[in-house]
Amino acid sequence: MTGEIDIQQAGEEMYNLIRRLYPIPRSITGEGNRKTLNIIKKYIDLEILEVPSGTQVFDWTVPKEWNIRGAYIKDSTGREIIDFKNSNLHVLNYSIPVRKRVSYGELKEHIFTMPDRPNWIPYRTSYYKENWGFCMAHNQFLNLKEDEEYEVLIDASLEDGSLTYGEYYVKGESDEEILISTHICHPSLCNDNLSGMALSVCLGRYLSDANSRYSYRFLFIPGTIGSITWLARNEDKVERIRCGLVVACVGDSGGFTYKRSRRGNTEIDKTVENVLKNSGHEYKIVDFTPFGYDERQYCSPGFNLPIGCLMRTPHGEYPEYHTSADNLALVNPTNLSESFSVFLSIIKVLEENKRFLNTNPKCEPQLGRRGLYQLTGGDNRRERELAMLWVLNMSDGSNSLLDISERSGYDFELICEVAQMLRDKGLLKEFVDG
Repeated sequence: MTGEIDIQQAGEEMYNLIRRLYPIPRSITGEGNRKTLNIIKKYIDLEILEVPSGTQVFDWTVPKEWNIRGAYIKDSTGREIIDFKNSNLHVLNYSIPVRKRVSYGELKEHIFTMPDRPNWIPYRTSYYKENWGFCMAHNQFLNLKEDEEYEVLIDASLEDGSLTYGEYYVKGESDEEILISTHICHPSLCNDNLSGMALSVCLGRYLSDANSRYSYRFLFIPGTIGSITWLARNEDKVERIRCGLVVACVGDSGGFTYKRSRRGNTEIDKTVENVLKNSGHEYKIVDFTPFGYDERQYCSPGFNLPIGCLMRTPHGEYPEYHTSADNLALVNPTNLSESFSVFLSIIKVLEENKRFLNTNPKCEPQLGRRGLYQLTGGDNRRERELAMLWVLNMSDGSNSLLDISERSGYDFELICEVAQMLRDKGLLKEFVDG
């Protein structure tokens, strides 16, 4: 692969994109998603697609489109208690329109707060059950008066429209695809998942100039219904997917967490574990579970794709998750650049993970007369020599370079380096199936 990038600068660019997208009210459908995708289109050549409401997608139906223009709660004197203009988390996402006067008793049945985090606004949704409501800081809620009447307004529409998603395709030498999927449906939440969107954009820009071995397909989709819709519309493309990753929660300062694919021992699972092991960052590997992000759709038994999910702190495991505290202060360019670097390393391993045949398989070849010992001078000479012997011994067409790295305990980059040296001397040739 070719293609160069300044990792630190990439972190700054990702953060600036997050800052630009942060104020936009998004949901599983609506103008906020279109606005978001049209901004992303300025960075990569994104195809924006629309799927009409009512479209059957497996066991689901594309819902009505939701748009919101404003909302507030006012007391009997006209004083505003909360206003949607101040935070688009203030409204229960997908609220039906409402405008009326209500008692305190009725209003409190439609208020969502977090008593344990009294200054934070929670993020709540009601996608598939019609309801209306407001989210507010619990301390604000405590100031409401029981003998007061309140005016509530949610200026929203819920009507036939479409679901909008974005797709970016980078053609490589092979038609085999690596799928990168990220969800776009959350409003002003930076880690979950503006960080995933920004990293995917940056990765797409890098790969567009990288002359890659594989093709890459980037999906920017609303959670759950978006992946279900894409799979229903693209079953003919699924067989080309070699592996993939769901990208989420990559902007916080926590260690990395990788959730394995349903199969659990695929190339992507081995690749991510290898990269994280050698990254110098704290990390943990968790087994697949049928809940979480869109990996659970890609890994459903009817598809069973080798797709995992790579995060920093997982959803629900950091206190700011789905609250107003998941803001621009929670993510930063340094965290984003670290995450981007890990993803680049994963791409590099996938691109370079080939299988080879030892052209001199009967006993060890004489490395010295080929000048290979001289090529392995320096402090790590012995390490390189041993890595060469591992590559020669394991290169029977059945083991990839990643397999050899795992078996030998040597870093994948070193294994690649010595494999190229052996190849240059005619001691290896690439194994091609068939």
